[in-house]
Amino acid sequence: MSIFVFDIETIPDIIAGRKLFNLHDSSISDAEVAELMFRKATEETGQSFVRLPLHQVVAISAVYRTHDQLKVWSLGSPDASEKELVQRFFDGIEKYTPQLVSWNGQAFDLPVLQYRALLNQVVAKRYWDTGELDSNYKWNNYISRYHQRHLDLMDVLASYQPRAYSRLDDIATLLGFPGKMGMDGSKVWHNYQQGKIEEIRNYCETDVINTYLVYLRFQQMRGYLLEDKLEQELSLLKDYLRSENKAHLTAFLQEWEQA
Repeated sequence: MSIFVFDIETIPDIIAGRKLFNLHDSSISDAEVAELMFRKATEETGQSFVRLPLHQVVAISAVYRTHDQLKVWSLGSPDASEKELVQRFFDGIEKYTPQLVSWNGQAFDLPVLQYRALLNQVVAKRYWDTGELDSNYKWNNYISRYHQRHLDLMDVLASYQPRAYSRLDDIATLLGFPGKMGMDGSKVWHNYQQGKIEEIRNYCETDVINTYLVYLRFQQMRGYLLEDKLEQELSLLKDYLRSENKAHLTAFLQEWEQA
């Protein structure tokens, strides 16, 4: 089975915010709408994190690994619509049926993608199959929390106990990987307002590489990767990052080697 490690970046859905909070006055800027959404979220939950359906997807990045291929990239072009990004994600599942791997994907990334697929009329037939179309999916599908077609590393490593959850940045750093580099999720909206979508996509790609590296160590811990095979996988990734000759990937590699 191919491995598709993924991560998403989001901003507040300004159009949805205007609808839900009756902010139809054109004199109210997008930034002001976003601030109101953050404030409403804080009033409701004590945190400025808006409700999941109100997250607009602006980047989906992935590490794709098959028996003969390794690739790190962001889906679509920088100016692609949200519908195109979400459709590409689910089209990949339809075509390749990979194992999905994420960090906190069960509680954030996948629910957001599901809500946004609903909003954008995206079809995702294989993703939603729980045995109705293919009997094999009854016991191993993308939807059920304890199945393996989607492996949420944060959830599994915490034994599905929210009190035991940890941040990807912390775990990656403890394992000797770079962790967060130059940005985090709280800064995406600010960077998006400044037109820095490439920087957001680059940040998302480095985040998903961290997730892939943790996944490799997890596979070693499970006994699925012997030490020599793990070293081969790490060397393959390093060679790939060098060959791509992209500044953010080169910076990630340098941080990794220094660590």
